[in-house]
Amino acid sequence: MVKEKIKPVGKKEENTSEEKDLILFNDDINTFEYVIETLIDVCGHDPFQAEQCALTAHYNGKCSIKSGPFEILKPFYDEMTNRELTVTISG
Repeated sequence: MVKEKIKPVGKKEENTSEEKDLILFNDDINTFEYVIETLIDVCGHDPFQAEQCALTAHYNGKCSIKSGPFEILKPFYDEMTNRELTVTISG
């Protein structure tokens, strides 16, 4: 006899290996230089890429700065929020 595994109703199982985006939002507090330095230090962006992300966030309100599974993005999210940048993981 084969037993069937039953998921409880209403309990959503999160797939953490699914591709997600780390989104940087524009703010009126941090300078371009600070945002660029943080993107270089935390995300490993080169200076040109960091500047482009900062400009995109400034003019469009947000910018995807990194993609990957949730468990990879979470440490980046934590450090960016520790540095008082507004970020979220979506997708």
